[in-house]
Amino acid sequence: MRPAVSAAPARFNVRMLAIRAERLFDGVDAAPVTRPVVLVEEGRVTEVLSEAEPPNGARVVDLGDATLLPGLVDPHVHLVFDASTDPVGHLAAMDDDAALAVMRANARLALSAGITTVRDLGDRDYLALRLRAELAADPTAGPRVLAAGPPLTTGRGHCWFLGGEVVGGVEAVRAAVRERAERGVDVIKLMATGGELTPGSSSHVPQFTVEELRAAVEEAHRHGLPTAAHAHGAAGIANAVAAGVDNIEHGTFLTADGAEADPVIIRAIVDAGIPVGISVPQKPSPGALPSPGIVKRLPFIIAVFRELRAAGIPLVCGSDAGIGPVKPFDALPYGPAMMASMLGMAPVEVLRSVTSLAAEVCRVGDRKGRVAAGFDADLLAVAGDPLQDPAALTAVRAVFRAGVRVR
Repeated sequence: MRPAVSAAPARFNVRMLAIRAERLFDGVDAAPVTRPVVLVEEGRVTEVLSEAEPPNGARVVDLGDATLLPGLVDPHVHLVFDASTDPVGHLAAMDDDAALAVMRANARLALSAGITTVRDLGDRDYLALRLRAELAADPTAGPRVLAAGPPLTTGRGHCWFLGGEVVGGVEAVRAAVRERAERGVDVIKLMATGGELTPGSSSHVPQFTVEELRAAVEEAHRHGLPTAAHAHGAAGIANAVAAGVDNIEHGTFLTADGAEADPVIIRAIVDAGIPVGISVPQKPSPGALPSPGIVKRLPFIIAVFRELRAAGIPLVCGSDAGIGPVKPFDALPYGPAMMASMLGMAPVEVLRSVTSLAAEVCRVGDRKGRVAAGFDADLLAVAGDPLQDPAALTAVRAVFRAGVRVR
């Protein structure tokens, strides 16, 4: 439902910010709010008006013929990587201070693109928690960060170099989850299969057993934490579903040389109500190309994603930013248009996938992903109308973080 709109009340408030535009997508409703005025105080939206004048005394920002929408939510980034052709090698050559400097720059780039919340699903040495604290103290320096710390993986498994190797079965897995909970992470990341970024690891091959994954999920939930499982191959996806993970990342059903959906596993995902994060976004750039393996498998992957959508599984758009040149930290806004083109999704569906739906998956849906009273004043303004053409998300006019204009 669209948040209630009303005529402007008569009041005088010099602390109030009034942001005007031609139209507004509130994060949910397919029908835009026409000629909106968004009222902001102390970093929160207090009211959304339609076809009304700003209150007397408010500081007015008139964005003209632009569309306002919630700041974007990227549920899958790796701020510690540099989006180069060798992100793993470059990180290995950095000490923590140098890596943290890279993360700060990546966070600024994301914010400049209108991405106001990111979920970091794998760092080294819990550096994302340090950055989270910095940005909480100065929201204008970057998005809100939700951090997983080093992802749990098997011995020399996918992304072992981030320091999250777990060897020793169920009890070792439980201990690793407890350590992260004690450090204050926001989510537990589980590597249910191998991945393309790690030599000696294969995306279609499962890593943890169902029992180990279930132990991780149970321990995470005991500490009030959600779980996100990196899972490409069918066996790993099935293990993650059986273990009760809260969301699956990738969900490509990769095989050794292609991708093939399994209808039985898809039905299990549907029955469990698990959303799938698909890392579709790529930013066009001269000389920046995805890995040959992904290019070869892409037609099969698209067919899989079409089957997931047809089954009614919520698809969330995440960038997986940092892992290569086509995945810089401002790539997310390119994803919705790609989803619409490849999967036949309506503009409102793909916009929700980077706003309200993404916020819900990240467990911040009560504060992020919508423009409504009580929500954080994290806002993006773009030229054109993304409800007609999602590619408009890349035409940034303005970005507000906690009510402060940062672009």
